[in-house]
Amino acid sequence: MKHLRLTTLHTLALTLALALACTQPARAAAPAATPAAANCPALWQQQFKRLQDESPQALCQYAGKVVLVVNTASYCGFTGQYQGLEALYARYQARGLVVLGFPSNDFGQQEPGSGKEIADFCFNTYGVKFPMFSKTVVVGAGRSPLYAALAKASGEAPQWNFHKYLVDRQGRVAGSFASSVKPDDKRLLAAIERAL
Repeated sequence: MKHLRLTTLHTLALTLALALACTQPARAAAPAATPAAANCPALWQQQFKRLQDESPQALCQYAGKVVLVVNTASYCGFTGQYQGLEALYARYQARGLVVLGFPSNDFGQQEPGSGKEIADFCFNTYGVKFPMFSKTVVVGAGRSPLYAALAKASGEAPQWNFHKYLVDRQGRVAGSFASSVKPDDKRLLAAIERAL
């Protein structure tokens, strides 16, 4: 009988302990560093809004890829380069190249439209599918930290629309190409091949 009472007491104690454990608020576990975040170069540790819907996008998603960063404009003599940039993206995407477009109104006020207008123009006119971000300041005191870092690393700031920075898989600037260098230029293609 004494043994039965002890077993019953033990069972009650265990039940009570479980009940208390279930009612205690769970402690949030410290977020574990994801491999992508842990391996994200400083250059990509930034966020920009996606052009189409202004959804925030972490540039760390491009860590480990070869990236061509281009400041774009819809009403520029170089605007036709959208077609070549999309062709580059389609050609090399499977090997790890991504083209990132940053519309800018810094040169000649050649990108006056809203994000939706720019996105519609790029897709409807040139079939652009590579990632595009909201309008960005790329020169001067108010330029984005991304463009400040690209200019510092390369020693060259954009002089006009469609300046291209090639960034390697480690997040280092591997080349800087003036607006006049077309997407199918042999120098740019050779640099992309080396980086891939």
